[in-house]
Amino acid sequence: MKLHIVPASTGMAWVKLGIRTFWRQPMALAALFFMTMAAMSLASLIPLIGPAVALMLLPSATLAMMVAAAQASQGRFPTPAVLLVAFRTGQQRLRDMLVLGALYAVGFLAVMGLSALLDGGQFASVYLGGATLTKEVAEDPAFQRAMWLAMVLYLPLSLLFWHAPGLVHWHAVPPVKALFFSIVACVRNFGAFLVYGLGWLGVFLLGGLVVALVSALLASAGLASAAAGGIMVGAALMMAAMFFTSVVYTFRDCFEPPSAPAPAPGETPPPGNPPAEPH
Repeated sequence: MKLHIVPASTGMAWVKLGIRTFWRQPMALAALFFMTMAAMSLASLIPLIGPAVALMLLPSATLAMMVAAAQASQGRFPTPAVLLVAFRTGQQRLRDMLVLGALYAVGFLAVMGLSALLDGGQFASVYLGGATLTKEVAEDPAFQRAMWLAMVLYLPLSLLFWHAPGLVHWHAVPPVKALFFSIVACVRNFGAFLVYGLGWLGVFLLGGLVVALVSALLASAGLASAAAGGIMVGAALMMAAMFFTSVVYTFRDCFEPPSAPAPAPGETPPPGNPPAEPH
């Protein structure tokens, strides 16, 4: 496995490729993204351990979208079976993905715990869905300090796990090494990831503007506000699905294409290798 250093302009190419690939199979990719979110939401309802279980599923959900995007880029129709891809490629990779999920849950809960030191846990309660965000709470300086601290701490956490699911799945890298290689790849390609983030920020701002204009037109036409709300939610889900579709291209360009060793007894080869060439 070899790390690639790419120019900053590659970041915008990742954005374009993600959008283009999404529109090859928009219904399938949007549905798969919705199902991953629904699965995590249902897991969070488990008494006592629900939030931790939902967090543990995030690396597997990210991998599922990467595999689905890879299949779509290769002209294949991604089916709901990709949602279980992390659990169908042998016991070793299954254990590694479970370890990766546990590490992510511990890291995220640690970020929330540190933020709670500043505001008594208000931000953590709101973010994890246990409390309602009111105007008074949002304007509380302690809440705002906790929010900014959590955002700052979450950045390195997200970089640690950005490439890790793909490294475990396609390159059979152990979880801790995958975290190290992931953050090194992101830091070494800082320019490309900066452009990538700014590009998606522009897409979301433009999308939000279009949705706001459509909602205003619907309201002026006397249509129900529920229709406008449905459009906003649908547009947000679609843009989020596009974003996750683009992640596989960041992985593809940062690392040497995975080799294809013979699977161990009882294992099946990892499906949906990242696309090898730009489209």
